[in-house]
Amino acid sequence: MNPAADTALPYPSGWFCLAPSHELAPGAVLTRALAGEDVVLYRTVPGTAHAVRPHCPHLGAHLGIGGTVEGQNLLCPFHRFAFAPDGTCVSVPGSLPPRARLAHLPVRERNGMLFVWYGHEGARPGWELPDELGTAVPTSWWTRDVATHPQEVIENIVDYRHLAALHGASAREVAPPEIQGPFLRLHLSFGVERHPRAERLFAGTRQEVLLGGLGILLTRLPLPRFGLLFHLWSLPTPIGPWESRLRCAASCTVTDRRRFPGPGILRTPLTGIAAHAVRRAAVELLEQDIPIWNHKRYEPHPRLTRGDEMISRFRRWARQFYPDGGLP
Repeated sequence: MNPAADTALPYPSGWFCLAPSHELAPGAVLTRALAGEDVVLYRTVPGTAHAVRPHCPHLGAHLGIGGTVEGQNLLCPFHRFAFAPDGTCVSVPGSLPPRARLAHLPVRERNGMLFVWYGHEGARPGWELPDELGTAVPTSWWTRDVATHPQEVIENIVDYRHLAALHGASAREVAPPEIQGPFLRLHLSFGVERHPRAERLFAGTRQEVLLGGLGILLTRLPLPRFGLLFHLWSLPTPIGPWESRLRCAASCTVTDRRRFPGPGILRTPLTGIAAHAVRRAAVELLEQDIPIWNHKRYEPHPRLTRGDEMISRFRRWARQFYPDGGLP
């Protein structure tokens, strides 16, 4: 067990990715974990995604275990009570529907991802997903369960000192960080001295990093020499005490079609291959972090040194996602 598992660091509020959109086809039902509880995702036949608490209010059957979708309605597997998209029970075989309602959770579908809101004591969303997510949809995915907290994963991007020590890389701020409520934006230049080929590829590139709460880390990586723009997502979702499901995803789009002439049907396979390569490179770095996350202890009052200033700023920003705006 991770030695930090007993640390009183609660689940943070925010938007968390529970699945890629392609995993939830029309008429499908999925069960996903969020903050120690199951969430049932389903998509109506017309195509709208919903998220509900898992148990039927009739006799408590788990809607994600054998539940089905008919048209707009979610059907309980135990007695086939049908629940409409607003949560109300609308039909019961051989009887009148009771005054019963499923508890819905706020869900947003963006960029080919399904985000569900977690709020303390059922609080409604305090902010919306940022417009900066754009329209890029990942084409390459990777998922791993890690014995850590989402804050530890997101904090990694501002722990510049570990980049050199662990990854043979470096980061330099090329513009001051920007904080706007639940969003933190970084403007960085990365170096990868340990990997000369990658160093030549990324030399001189400026990366924009967007943090949306403690569940979304998006890096925009332009490669103007090749007319490409990569989006790389790191999406930690709390699934239990000091346990997170970490998703890494990537997309690639062409920004200069002069470098990629011809029909789009030819560009799509190339950008898919490029996105997969960048995602694999990112995962290689994450796999160096994971053993440390799995065994490290959370330090609520770290003994920081020069060069760690951004960690202090990040932690002050992160307080807003916890009850009463504080951390232990």
